[in-house]
Amino acid sequence: MSDENREDEAGPAPEDIEAMEEAAEAAASAGGDLDASNDPLAKLQAENEDLRDRALRALAELENTRKRAERDVQAARTYAIERFATDLISVADNLTRALESVPEGSDEGRSELAKNLLSGVEMTQRELMRAFERHGVEQENPKGEAFDPNRHQAVTQMPSDVPSGRVAEVMQVGYVLGERPLRAAMVAVSTGPQGGGQGSGQTAPGGESTGGTTDFKV
Repeated sequence: MSDENREDEAGPAPEDIEAMEEAAEAAASAGGDLDASNDPLAKLQAENEDLRDRALRALAELENTRKRAERDVQAARTYAIERFATDLISVADNLTRALESVPEGSDEGRSELAKNLLSGVEMTQRELMRAFERHGVEQENPKGEAFDPNRHQAVTQMPSDVPSGRVAEVMQVGYVLGERPLRAAMVAVSTGPQGGGQGSGQTAPGGESTGGTTDFKV
C-alpha cells in the first residue's frame, strides 16, 4: 500500500478538522443574525404580544370608564335634591324660630287651640328633620369644634372658655348634603379666656380697632 493510501485511511488531517469547525461556527452565527421578520414563528409571536398589549390597554380603559360612570351616577343620586333641600332649609329655620318664641313653662293657662298649634309645629319640625335624614341632609351645630372656613361662616370673635380658634357660639346652624355644604353655619370664634387674647373691641396691631370682628375667609 502506498503512503498516499495510508493517509486517506487515517482520516482528515487536524488542520482540515479545524477549518471545518470554523466554517460551521460561521454558518451558525450568520443564521442567528438573520432578521426576525424572516422567521414566521418570530413574526407571529411579535404580533401576538402586540395584540395582547392592546387588549390589556383597552380593558384598563374600559374599567376606568366604568368606574367614572359609577361615580357620576352615585353623585347624581346623592346630590339630585340639592336645590330642593336648600329651599327647605328656610322652612326648618321658621319652624325653629316659631318654637323658640314660645315661652318656657307648663301648658297651664294655654288654650286648647294654642296647645294643638304648638304640638302641630313640633310634629312638623320632627317630620322635616326625619325627611332630611332619610335623604342624607344633616344639620351641623359645630359649637366647640375647630373653626373650618370651608364649613363655617365667622361673624365675630369673642372671649370664651372654649380654646382659641374654636367655635364659641352658633348663631345659625349649618346643613350638609353628603360631603357638600348646603349652608355654612354662622358662628362666633373664640379668642380664648377673657384677657388671654385679642377679644371684642380690642385694638389690633397697627392701632386699628377690631370692633369685635375679624375677617375670616369662607
